[in-house]
Amino acid sequence: MSTEVLERPELKDADTGPEMFHYVRKDKIAESAVMGTFVIALCGETFPVTKAAKPGSPVCPKCKEIYDSWGA
Repeated sequence: MSTEVLERPELKDADTGPEMFHYVRKDKIAESAVMGTFVIALCGETFPVTKAAKPGSPVCPKCKEIYDSWGA
């Protein structure tokens, strides 16, 4: 299973900090973006793909911890 940092920015109130992106299964990204289906992030969050992370974007700490534990 491959993953990619993507999508769901955490909802935030004004001035609460940067939006976070989650790791999701790479093979589900296009389907979600086109069909509006929900993806499940490594941390358990579920959401439809709405935008891609740019290099250097902040990543969900839980997703990153899980991904890093795989030895990737």
